[in-house]
Amino acid sequence: MKKAAFAVAVLAASTSAAWAQSSVTLYGIVDVGVRYTTNANAGTSTKTVVPGGMSQSRLGVNITEDMGGGLKALANLEHRLQSDTGAVSGTPDFWRQAWVGLQSSEFGQIRLGRQYNILFDLYTSTFASFRYSPYIEAYKPEIGLAMTARQDNMVKYLVQLGNFYGEVQVSAGEGATGAAAAQPAKTMGGMVRYNDGKWGAGGAYLQATEQTGKKIKATVFGVSYTDGPLYVHGSWGQNKFDGISNLITSAASVSDATSPFRVGLTTRGAYTSGLLGASVFNTNSADIKDRTMYMFGATYQLTPQFNIGANAWLTKQKHYGLALAPLGLSTSASRSSKADFFAVVLDYAFSKRSDVYLEVDYTKTSGSVAFANGATKRGGAMVGVRHRF
Repeated sequence: MKKAAFAVAVLAASTSAAWAQSSVTLYGIVDVGVRYTTNANAGTSTKTVVPGGMSQSRLGVNITEDMGGGLKALANLEHRLQSDTGAVSGTPDFWRQAWVGLQSSEFGQIRLGRQYNILFDLYTSTFASFRYSPYIEAYKPEIGLAMTARQDNMVKYLVQLGNFYGEVQVSAGEGATGAAAAQPAKTMGGMVRYNDGKWGAGGAYLQATEQTGKKIKATVFGVSYTDGPLYVHGSWGQNKFDGISNLITSAASVSDATSPFRVGLTTRGAYTSGLLGASVFNTNSADIKDRTMYMFGATYQLTPQFNIGANAWLTKQKHYGLALAPLGLSTSASRSSKADFFAVVLDYAFSKRSDVYLEVDYTKTSGSVAFANGATKRGGAMVGVRHRF
């Protein structure tokens, strides 16, 4: 009995030692806001409860195992949810992030799986819209230039050398066809950024390839400066899209939603939806030759608890010129469209975890692009509560 008890004690001790090398952290955000939007429908306004005003509500798990010798195993699972109804946020994916990786103290980190792309990493880490929140979840035009912000089937390498950071990503398309290819998963690109706590700067290039061989190319550069309570930033971003008119080979290629042309059009619509949401703008917004955005703004910390921030996104879009009335397309290659976005946010922190916010925004368009209901101007206001854990 004594020998058995001793063996059990040794086993328990060794198990505890093994578990001591690992950590599993549960984290999340619950954010709910009440939003008022003008011209949401033809000539009318709406009042809605939004499931994430400043931040999308989420529940995640971070896993770290220290394997010794400067080597760690990492994993992340993150689920996004609609905090107003409890439903899944976005389909078909349940996990917005799902990756596993290895980290070396000498050679950097490698991650495999569904994760944020390098454009999203650069925008949110180096010249975010607001100091206390990387962007406004309900009003985030810059994410529209981040090529859907995440990709499936990705291999990403990350490295840090002093104040310099680098990332390279490659993701596989894996032969998706038809509607499943509407958001290309085949990508490759790289990013370099610098941050010393006061100055931040960086640039990135990412290319996505559709199953038809058409390419979408994104380039982003930006800078930020922090001095005590003041934070200012500015950036330039551009997305270039290959033309898809040569994919119209018959009447069926226009009417069939699974044809290469319609998949290409849906792809451009999906990338456009990142500006303010799906089906917010008319179909003309999906005829993109290139889209350029200048983003700039500032945040000032009035007190340790109270922040005020303002931001502007000035966007210009060139068209290839598609005239397909059945699809609502009537653009001109000689006429550009514009969409300008403006927002002001007041944020008050009750604690490190809980805050309340008041947000006001305004959008105006010109050229062939307008809101889906035909309006060219829209205003919004939002108040909400956010808790992080």
